[in-house]
Amino acid sequence: MKARSAIVYSVLRLLAFLVPFGIMMLFPIMREYYWLAAIFAALIGLSLSVLFLRKPLEDVTTGLADRRAKARSAATDEEAEDAAADAAAAEPGTESPETPQA
Repeated sequence: MKARSAIVYSVLRLLAFLVPFGIMMLFPIMREYYWLAAIFAALIGLSLSVLFLRKPLEDVTTGLADRRAKARSAATDEEAEDAAADAAAAEPGTESPETPQA
């Protein structure tokens, strides 16, 4: 994931909330009921982000999906150790560590 795309999306989402909140705080009634202004600003910000921020959101989610796919495809230490133990056990003439010796 590119950090730039995540930062851009986060800043745009913050602006989608802060700009309507700032405009509503200019009205005297909203200064008294600041919590109501915050709720309205959150709803407006959510609506704006759904309508206009699809491309930045798609960039972020694509980056996250690519990063997750790379992490799953990379072999872990446990898988490498299991593969080495299986290969050693499959060789003829060698005993696997799990078989008891008499």
